[in-house]
Amino acid sequence: MIDQQLLERYADEGYVIVPALFPPGEVETIKAHFMRLHARKIGFHDDGITDEFDPLYRYPRMIHPHRYDALSRDWLLDPRLRAWTTALLGREPLAAQTMFYFKPPGARGQSLHQDQRSLEVRPGTCLAAWMAVDASDEDSGCMKIVPHSQDLEKLCIIDADRRKFFSGTTVELAEWMELRSLAMQPGDVLFFNGQVIHGSWPNTTEDRFRRAMIAHYIVGEAEKVAKFYQPLLTFDGEELEMGVSEHGGPCGVWVPATEAGGREELELVEPA
Repeated sequence: MIDQQLLERYADEGYVIVPALFPPGEVETIKAHFMRLHARKIGFHDDGITDEFDPLYRYPRMIHPHRYDALSRDWLLDPRLRAWTTALLGREPLAAQTMFYFKPPGARGQSLHQDQRSLEVRPGTCLAAWMAVDASDEDSGCMKIVPHSQDLEKLCIIDADRRKFFSGTTVELAEWMELRSLAMQPGDVLFFNGQVIHGSWPNTTEDRFRRAMIAHYIVGEAEKVAKFYQPLLTFDGEELEMGVSEHGGPCGVWVPATEAGGREELELVEPA
């Protein structure tokens, strides 16, 4: 059942959490499955981490597991995700990506970013479905999100603090923006627009993982997407390809308000 109030919240804030979309038994099955894949060293993604003592060296994330793993593909095309993504976007989208993050104790976070920078969907944008596999909170490095950032242009990137984040770049926030922490329970699914600024801080616990299963979809009217995400999938499982979009182009930087008492404004510039 699609909750109209949650649809309205998404339209207003650019994100929404659908609680308990997947029941505990299914989430436990997914967790156990990916721990088995980890033990067999299947599907690791190379983030350039070479320190053997780094928790993320021992538990690297997995990218595109749906391309070789039936459980991941089934989750990506699950009827519940189909119903919610279609309701949120107003038209059935196309499936572009799956990811699994382990985020073990002591792991660094992922710096603030916009997913659209990677997917480069044209026209339109992408939509993320982020399912908590473990309970997540501030201590374990829960998701952080900037509400009402769904209408922003693509922001320019700057260097990130690699002591805190495994990703090397980040985006700047305007002073008036709110960074909201999202505590979630296993089976909750966070949906957010591809322009929305989000990220996570380190997992500072000594004994808790913050695992997550993630999908990205693109709007059904899209004509181009970055090559890395092709081929795409329809929810009926059909593979298709479309035009390839290129990275680059203008990005936004925050500049002082033009009026006294106003707030910072976004100005588009060509990246250096």
